[in-house]
Amino acid sequence: MTDPLDAVFAALADPTRRAILTMLLEDDMAVTDVAEPFAMSLAAISKHLSVLADAGLISRERRGRVIWCKLEPEAMRAASVWMRGFGLFDPVDLDAFERFLEKELSEED
Repeated sequence: MTDPLDAVFAALADPTRRAILTMLLEDDMAVTDVAEPFAMSLAAISKHLSVLADAGLISRERRGRVIWCKLEPEAMRAASVWMRGFGLFDPVDLDAFERFLEKELSEED
């Protein structure tokens, strides 16, 4: 994927990855702590973490022998801006529009 927005939405499409992001809202976590609540292997969690990291949604840092994951909320900004663009338009009230047109047309006569 060449568009970073595509990578963010692809990462967010999976419920496990969304749950991981929710967990990381609280604080940085070790990979083993991230994996704990899920009924899957550490390798499977590592794949999910790689997708999140590739999308820029998390960063990983080695501290001694432990790898820590940190939420990178700035990475969601582009997705948030894109989604907000769809909320800027109020639904069109066709009845009110019709009344407006009738009023405007009658004033022209």
